[in-house]
Amino acid sequence: MAENAEKLTTFVWEGKDRKGNKSKGETMGANAALVKAQLRKQGIVPDKVKKKPKPLFGGGSKKVSPFDVAMLTRQLATMMKAGVPLVQSFDIVADGLDHKGLQELVTSIRNDVAAGTSFAGALRKHPRHFDDLYCNLVDSGERAGALEQMLDRIATYLEKTEGLKKKVKKAMTYPIAVLIVAVIVTAILLVKVVPQFESLFQGFGADLPVFTQFVVSLSDWMQQYWFIVLLAIVAVMFIFRESRRRSPKFADWVDKILLKLPVVGEILDKSAVAKFGRVLSTTFAAGVPLVDALDSVSGATGNALYRDAVMQIKDDVSSGTQLQAAMRQTDVFPVMAVQLTAIGEESGNLDAMLAKVAEHYESVVDDMVDNLTSLMEPIIMSVLGVLVGGLIVAMYLPIFQMGQVVG
Repeated sequence: MAENAEKLTTFVWEGKDRKGNKSKGETMGANAALVKAQLRKQGIVPDKVKKKPKPLFGGGSKKVSPFDVAMLTRQLATMMKAGVPLVQSFDIVADGLDHKGLQELVTSIRNDVAAGTSFAGALRKHPRHFDDLYCNLVDSGERAGALEQMLDRIATYLEKTEGLKKKVKKAMTYPIAVLIVAVIVTAILLVKVVPQFESLFQGFGADLPVFTQFVVSLSDWMQQYWFIVLLAIVAVMFIFRESRRRSPKFADWVDKILLKLPVVGEILDKSAVAKFGRVLSTTFAAGVPLVDALDSVSGATGNALYRDAVMQIKDDVSSGTQLQAAMRQTDVFPVMAVQLTAIGEESGNLDAMLAKVAEHYESVVDDMVDNLTSLMEPIIMSVLGVLVGGLIVAMYLPIFQMGQVVG
């Protein structure tokens, strides 16, 4: 399916509708002949069909984000709940979109569905935007004749998941932002401000304090080698990103180290538990067998430690172990998550209890991010105060000493 998706091309066309009125638009297809066939099925007689030219400077459609997919799913669920047919729902949604890339995506899916392809089959042609979990859930909804309920459930899952991702990114971004601001302010002071004082000190004719000598030496070094420092930082960031992308072992090691960080590690830990509960609740409620559902969960937790734990749970459940017992054996999941799962298994209401696990830990993450935000504000002031204050003290120490000698 992925190969077919890659061969799809956007075509621009001009033609006439059933009433003889001129019309034009864009349609995605494998080739011009298939696009013409699609248009004829829609009652349009095509006059011209050609590939859409690429922009001169590499511009193009805005990237479709997971948040855009969540919004699209919610709109389709709302339309279908109101009794609007699926193809017509696509038309209504596409007409109201300003996002060019998302509009093209919706139009392509709409054309495939109108041509007789199943909704899940049309989605599978766009694996970059709709993963296996999404497609499998839609397929289950189509087979059960409950597509609108399934879309509503998927939309809720995506909205909650994206909301959680935003909170975790906020928690990760704040400390990094503090560090970057501190480095930039310090670099500016060392390169621009300290040299002004250095020229003043040269006329003193006396030895400078040790702290001042250190700052002046650091300033000289920064002026000579700032470009090398900048290149080194960029190189380290690039190597880290590529290593994490290309080496699964390195990526797993980074995931495990992140969980050990103070505050941020706990936020990542609780978010992984929340994702576990949310995905497993959604898939299990959709009628997916537990063992198959755990396959989807393993890749959705966002952390290597929990991915390995979920795969271990899958093996244990496959051999007849209860879910809550398998979770306890991994020694990874919090006690409350295990207890709520146990209650769900005993009461026969596992999907609802897993949803409660997700809601509880999403709330915990939300509170922790808010607390971190409140905590970081005074830390930012303290860090910048120490750096800037330290440099100012270093620059004024010789002046204070001269004042004492003169006095």
